[in-house]
Amino acid sequence: MISRIALAVAALALPLPLAAQDDPAPKDNPAPVEDYTANSASERFSGTFGGSRVSYTATIAEQVLEDDKGNPKAAIVTTSYIAEPRDPSRPVTFLFNGGPGSGSLWLQLGAFGPKRVDIPGDASDDGGPPYPILDNPDSLLDVTDLIFIDPVGTGFSRALGDTDPADYWGVTKDARSVAAVIRKWLNENGRWNSPKFLGGESYGTTRSAAVVNELEGSYNDVALNGVILISTVLDFGAGAETEGAELGYITTLPSMAVTALYHGKTSGVSAEAVAEEARQFAIGPYAAFLLKGQRAGAEERASVRRELSRITGLSEEYLERADLRVSSSRFYKELLRDRGLTVGRLDSRYTGRDYDSAGERPDNDPSFYGIDGGYTAAANSYFRDTIGFDTDRDYVTIGGVGDWDWNLAGGRDNNAYLNVTPYLGRALRENSDLRIFVGQGWYDFATPFFAAEYALTRTGIPQDRIVYSYYDSGHMMYIREQDRAKLSADIRAFIRAR
Repeated sequence: MISRIALAVAALALPLPLAAQDDPAPKDNPAPVEDYTANSASERFSGTFGGSRVSYTATIAEQVLEDDKGNPKAAIVTTSYIAEPRDPSRPVTFLFNGGPGSGSLWLQLGAFGPKRVDIPGDASDDGGPPYPILDNPDSLLDVTDLIFIDPVGTGFSRALGDTDPADYWGVTKDARSVAAVIRKWLNENGRWNSPKFLGGESYGTTRSAAVVNELEGSYNDVALNGVILISTVLDFGAGAETEGAELGYITTLPSMAVTALYHGKTSGVSAEAVAEEARQFAIGPYAAFLLKGQRAGAEERASVRRELSRITGLSEEYLERADLRVSSSRFYKELLRDRGLTVGRLDSRYTGRDYDSAGERPDNDPSFYGIDGGYTAAANSYFRDTIGFDTDRDYVTIGGVGDWDWNLAGGRDNNAYLNVTPYLGRALRENSDLRIFVGQGWYDFATPFFAAEYALTRTGIPQDRIVYSYYDSGHMMYIREQDRAKLSADIRAFIRAR
């Protein structure tokens, strides 16, 4: 039986329909592997990034993890972009996407790599091929070398021989394998004394916190200068929408408010102003009302209902039927029901048209099926044809892992509450140079901005080394040209300020 936390986590962190998560990744060879030759490909290029001309080497390589007897167990693929001539004192940044089960193509070909796929940034569908692969002046290669990591079951990465891929599928299992790849890469490239940054998107932020714990949580430290969190999910209880859980209604309310403003259902000066107004209502009168449960009085209920309607653009009648608790999925369907449209989960600027407009939840997420074709085609074309990585394996963009182990190390049962934020709190307390960048899209319901703020403002987390930045798009803010440039500039400044 799938636990409630597993269902809640899957609903929150995965940027894909849940059905795709049920497909197990294929096993390759039934026998143990005693000797394995890692596959790799390399090419030299040059480009202009952040206004600077940079010559660089692009390398796709399998990093082979072995057991304590030296037997190959997994081949984890990294794509590295290293400025030439090589400088061991130059910053190096390790990046990955989320899912869990997502390859690194989204950040690599959408935001920070030297090339990007050209898809519409105005919340319209990406259509059919060909999809142009363009130079990316917003790449961070002018300030840091870049290493993109595809964990087991994503991209071209896989378990080898009779190794069970489930050995790598879990919060802690996955983090340990990624940390091992980072240590291996540092060894092989002589970069132990380079300034180091770690970053991820969506579940990749969960992975970032867990990897920080693996790198800095023992005496054999790999000390970091910064952690980059993009579309953050750290505290899964903060967004859980299950019966009896009230916090998720609080943390998603500001996202509903800015979405209603964007689609003309409410009025306001700006997304930023509306978000702040909704934050204050959410943690004030609305939180007090929810905590009282059925003991809240009729007058208080009426007052909260009126304000909730004004903020969300939903009718008081609908809110009353929902007991003043509207789940995200209901909001996607209800906000624009009068127009026969639904709004997106990853990016609520997107709209879709369902089979009918009478249902309670959308058929699918228009902000995912509006971008997936372009990224998949571009990744396969670029990795195989441009860099020359020769493999008969499919590139797994997303959905390539099976059942995920959500328990953290140490034997603690986390089925009641999964929260990796304390890993970051400890790292900040024990590493005085560590800083955290948090980038959030206003229109992201998969990882709402207020839930990220909630997680990172709890006790035990130093606040003076956390930087927040917000964008006028959703989960993958970099698909919008203005926000890609802003994100690049923000992170470039973050790296330079070490």
